[in-house]
Amino acid sequence: MAQRRQLSFMLASIVCWNALVALFAPGLFVAAATVEEEAILTNEIARQNNQSLLWGPYRPNLYFGVRPRIPKSLMTGLMWGKVDTYADFQQSVRYTCEQNEGMKGYGWDEYDTRRGGVQSIHDIENGIDITTSFVKIPGGAHGGSWAARIKGELKEDSPPDRKTIVILYVTQEGADGELEAAEADTEHGYEGDVTLKGRSDGLGGYKLVVTKGDGVRPTSDHSLSQFRGPGQTVVQSMQIPDEAVWQAKPIVFKQLKEGVDWLVQNHYDAENPPPPWQVYELENRPGAGNVQIIQKIFEGNFEFDILFSSESAGKEVTSPDLTREIKEATEAFGERFSSVFSFKAPFTAEKYKKFGRSMFSNLIGGIGYFYGHSLEDRSYAPEYDEENEGFWEEAAEARARKQETNAGPYELFTSIPSRPFFPRGFLWDEGFHLMPISDWDMDLTLEIVRSWFNLMDEDGWIGREQILGGEARSKVPREFQTQYPHYANPPTLLLTLNAFVEKLQKANGSIPAGREHLSQGVDLSSASLNNPEVGMEHLRKLYPLLRRQFDWFRKTQHGDIKSYDREAFSKKEAYRWRGCTPTHCLTSGLDDYPRAQPPRPADLHVDLMSWMGMMAKLLTNIADAIGITSDADEYKQILNAIEHNLDDLHWSEKEGCYCDATVDDFEENMLVCHKGYISLFPFLTGLLKPDSPHLGPLLALIGDEEELWSPHGLRSLSKKDEFYGTGENYWRGPVWFNINYMAVVQLYNLATQEGPYQETARDLYTRLRKNLVDTVYNSWEETGFAWEQYNPETGKGQRTQHFTGWTSLVVKVMAMDDLSEMKIPKGHAVKDEL
Repeated sequence: MAQRRQLSFMLASIVCWNALVALFAPGLFVAAATVEEEAILTNEIARQNNQSLLWGPYRPNLYFGVRPRIPKSLMTGLMWGKVDTYADFQQSVRYTCEQNEGMKGYGWDEYDTRRGGVQSIHDIENGIDITTSFVKIPGGAHGGSWAARIKGELKEDSPPDRKTIVILYVTQEGADGELEAAEADTEHGYEGDVTLKGRSDGLGGYKLVVTKGDGVRPTSDHSLSQFRGPGQTVVQSMQIPDEAVWQAKPIVFKQLKEGVDWLVQNHYDAENPPPPWQVYELENRPGAGNVQIIQKIFEGNFEFDILFSSESAGKEVTSPDLTREIKEATEAFGERFSSVFSFKAPFTAEKYKKFGRSMFSNLIGGIGYFYGHSLEDRSYAPEYDEENEGFWEEAAEARARKQETNAGPYELFTSIPSRPFFPRGFLWDEGFHLMPISDWDMDLTLEIVRSWFNLMDEDGWIGREQILGGEARSKVPREFQTQYPHYANPPTLLLTLNAFVEKLQKANGSIPAGREHLSQGVDLSSASLNNPEVGMEHLRKLYPLLRRQFDWFRKTQHGDIKSYDREAFSKKEAYRWRGCTPTHCLTSGLDDYPRAQPPRPADLHVDLMSWMGMMAKLLTNIADAIGITSDADEYKQILNAIEHNLDDLHWSEKEGCYCDATVDDFEENMLVCHKGYISLFPFLTGLLKPDSPHLGPLLALIGDEEELWSPHGLRSLSKKDEFYGTGENYWRGPVWFNINYMAVVQLYNLATQEGPYQETARDLYTRLRKNLVDTVYNSWEETGFAWEQYNPETGKGQRTQHFTGWTSLVVKVMAMDDLSEMKIPKGHAVKDEL
């Protein structure tokens, strides 16, 4: 609320300035004043957004880790584990999110990036449920203050005297950083709160307090108690090289081992052993250091607070403040979620609302800030041009020369596909992630989009996978770490920007003439929509990068028409993914989907052609919106050529679908048809008109149970295809939500427009929408997780768990209209990203 009041005051001041100009100098300097006020407004909204979004649980690879969007800054991470036996803690410690780690689900029950939220972690193996409540409190000049409440409740089948070690791992990177623990109450530890004081250029001065909290501290009458005081919080402070501070578990275990070695050296043996929890109690050594390990040991349930107070805020955060803010954040989230995502029948029951809140909260709660170097091969070896037969072998030889180097450092603010398995930025995933996020908070969405485009090089390339720094690289096999500037990825970020243009135009049309609206209270989540000139300025700044990316695609991913006997409307518009091998085309995003065998320089890929058509179509809208009509006209010509060439080069009358193309032994054009997602791409990307004669066969393919239709969503590959379910079986049958979402949107568009396929599309839409939601919901209810993909035969979630990236699109599907019984209004079309 404080930020809204500040911004409202700024906007009211601008209105007053306008009034004075109009009163005393009508017509004089008005144009200059308008430009100046728009610049002031744009800068102020940007400043307020940065303040509002500075802090967050932006370490999504951890179960709970807080940091700001500042390189080399303060970071925290929560660690815990049971310690009933001497071996427990080594085997049960939790810190980084991991697959199959004895969890019955974990994640955010509710979360708003600007306020905070509540996360539940159901740790079956440790017999405990952990709740982390996080809130942000505006104020001051450094992103305000924040607080977290950590609560542990033993499960019913756990022994009531279970011992749990809880560690808060705190680091302060950077040569300008200072961090020091206040002196302890006794030699052996802290009876009350622990206070850390720190300072850095980006944060100014700050205080971090870890409260004593509630809960039983175990006691011991063992002689070791004269050295390790039971019932107290302990702190170990140390100095570690900046590049290594992220390695919390190795550092903590090194300190624990040091303590165990001391016990052995001092003859604490099996005849008179101390209790296990006391063996793992650290020696209290507080002081200055860029690493602070704060350890608590509890018996049974517990609760304590972490209170971060920015010195510039002028007021320290207290536990009552935290209690109040948690309550207000929960109430605000519930009201806003129901408003933004109004679920339609048959998904109006409370169970779907709870499910939807969890899915969306884990998407937006999975946003992270990453900083570090990227590995890039910029050798531009001639083998990477892929001009010869067997080009993948030549490319492999070039990669084997290992000519990659560190690039950057770069920073990226992004949502992620999966906290345990993919805790980093993925380019084509991000466009899907941002669709529901943009409904919730458009200005947050624009922050993320800008962060991605800031990574673009001078040619227009953005690495498809952003693995920034040592911590991110620790999750990625070595052979997948290097990025190559001739490899593309589907340009899905444009989907979000197109949605922004449509919402901006709608908002602009609903805002009264003049600037009276500037004096109203401002919601930062929609500030760029409520102030259209600010939104237009965002587009004007982004547009040159969008154009550069489009030109890069056309230059580096072009397909060859002229060298072969191919008849086409245009001799320019054909495309081929670079980076394909006989087993994979990773750059397409569809990995092992069957393609022409073997790959050849003559190949043409229909999915890439469709993405390029969609790109041209959306860039037309953006260029029109910012008044660059010459570019818009150029995009329209390219789109027209692509639409014609899709039919000329890729449509198979025999198969009734779109197909990839290659050439035969006589170098004549030949279609390679593996019915599945690729067959639908011109439809999925919105390039087919409602009366297209190709829609009939494509809708029949979608609805055929022996081809793509399953009770759980559309299969990625037809059941009749020879490669169905074979090999890795990654994109060879399983149901993927992102592509199914694209199908649902286009079926809705078709069902709500007059045309020959309206009723067929309505039926398919209604059934597919229900099948998809039921599949994701049932698996979530059973396992506690969203999944990367779903089995088309059983509906079971499979592959990566906690996949709350594009699977979270389920909230948008539940909010789409129910067409099962309603009369379809003629000429009514959905306004959606696709």
